[in-house]
Amino acid sequence: MGLLHSIRRDIQAARERDPAATSTLEVILAYPGFHARQLHRLAHTLHTHRLRLIARFLSHLGRTVIGIEIHPGAQIGEGLFIDHGMGVVIGETAIIGDDCHLYQGVTLGGTSTKRAKRHPTLGNRVVVGAGSKIIGAVTIGDGAKIGAGSVVVTNVPANATVVGVPGHIVAYADPGDETVLRLPDPEWDVIQRLEGRIEQLEQRIAELESPKKPVPSQTEDE
Repeated sequence: MGLLHSIRRDIQAARERDPAATSTLEVILAYPGFHARQLHRLAHTLHTHRLRLIARFLSHLGRTVIGIEIHPGAQIGEGLFIDHGMGVVIGETAIIGDDCHLYQGVTLGGTSTKRAKRHPTLGNRVVVGAGSKIIGAVTIGDGAKIGAGSVVVTNVPANATVVGVPGHIVAYADPGDETVLRLPDPEWDVIQRLEGRIEQLEQRIAELESPKKPVPSQTEDE
């Protein structure tokens, strides 16, 4: 696939997934995720040709100007859309498939200090919500969705929806007919019961603290 065709896919991804994008020119001029992706193309090429110091300098420059940090060694597929983008960090051995969507504050981080695969692998069409952290050499299956603010440290199967800290699966989507199978969420059920109990206790306390009205005497009634 040629470079121009690949860049066109980046522009198309932004226009398809962001209703605020009104034109190709707007994406080229005003979308930091698009800028970060193009800068990474150059840095990654230099990195693969062992010009790693220059590649890291370009990556650092992009982080300073754009607010998105992508290590030159990261492998990124076609049609990536980084929405808003501020605070996104993508580590050296991260692999991102085609047509993925990352929101602001996403971290694809590592836990090991060894020079080995230590960052996540995202399949195709993965959506990662704002502020989510995917840590370690875990694999996120095709079509998976990671809820905002989640922390994921284990593998996620294809078409699953993950939320929470630590992340846990709450639903599976059927890509064939777009139906969603909701799974029981014991943690959420406990939270709901606790919130209901707290509300009852607050009402009871308010009743006990409220001043009681004096009972009219028999004389006053007469």
